[in-house]
Amino acid sequence: MGEVLVELENVGVAFSAQRRLAGGRFWALEDVSLTLRRGERLGVIGRNGAGKSTLLRAIAGILVPDRGTIRRAPVSCQLLSLSLGFVPHLSGRDNAVLSGLMLGLRRRDIIARLPAIREFSELGDFFEQPIAAYSAGMVMRLSFSVAIQVEPDVLLIDEVLAVGDTEFQQKSGAAMHARMGEGHTVVLVSHDEQQISALCDRVLWIEHGRSVLESDRDTVFAAYHRDMHPVENAA
Repeated sequence: MGEVLVELENVGVAFSAQRRLAGGRFWALEDVSLTLRRGERLGVIGRNGAGKSTLLRAIAGILVPDRGTIRRAPVSCQLLSLSLGFVPHLSGRDNAVLSGLMLGLRRRDIIARLPAIREFSELGDFFEQPIAAYSAGMVMRLSFSVAIQVEPDVLLIDEVLAVGDTEFQQKSGAAMHARMGEGHTVVLVSHDEQQISALCDRVLWIEHGRSVLESDRDTVFAAYHRDMHPVENAA
């Protein structure tokens, strides 16, 4: 068993909500517990709105829990997300620098990696153009190409493997698979069970902001499918 890097115990995160809700708060996470060890690759599944993205932000330290406890070893945790905003009137190059800074890279490091970012994104001359002229797929390719440059101790991945067209999805998936193969500690949120089965050792299932089950892939997916299709399983 590897060293424990992150441990969550009965963690809850609340946001302000409409007055009709009790107390005027919405609990995105209510009661989530998990243990993440060095070198482990943990997949997180659950329906839309289950609290998966909020969980990653809590692990990363972006959100402070309203209840429960998060214990972290002295390691870096970095959230890889396509939600970091770009500035439309800036070029792909300038947005790559800005995004890299927001992801925690030093300016000189991101500048040195710009050729690799341009090549991986396959944007060609558009790399020097304002991203206001980009399609949604081009923006996602640029965002992923920057995000893949981050190398923290704990990598938190929020649905970033479903970017661009099929060919680029395969390319981005291969890049992340290579990163995981280097022994990084990873938490992957994805709706793609094949991705999680291929990339992760264990799986955490959360629903309505609560931990339902954390175990090996087969055990969790079997329970998740029974819950998703109760009538079929009863038959």
